[in-house]
Amino acid sequence: QVQLVESGGGLVQPGESLRLSCAASTNIFGVRAMVWYRQASGKERELVATIPGSSVTNYADSVKGRFTMSVDYAKNTMYLQMNSLKPEDTAVYYCNLVLRNYLEIWGQGTLVTVSS
Repeated sequence: QVQLVESGGGLVQPGESLRLSCAASTNIFGVRAMVWYRQASGKERELVATIPGSSVTNYADSVKGRFTMSVDYAKNTMYLQMNSLKPEDTAVYYCNLVLRNYLEIWGQGTLVTVSS
């Protein structure tokens, strides 16, 4: 069974950076999509960044220019580099894979808190 294990969340001050990691237990080359979502308390889940297949990365307007999604296929790991963090970035962040058979796999979530 495919599993995703997230790490890297924590408490930071506004303007600081964090890097989230999402390690897959399977080869992620050729998956249909790799996605980072977030969900703030009391709010709906929001798509943060996605790489559809081997296409160009797309970002939510709220994170463009500050967040960068990347993939290390050798390590079967996807990353979300978050710079210039703001209090409104506070949320639980989830990674998601859409496999070739359209099955979706979710990470366990990691909490990011941006506060002074």
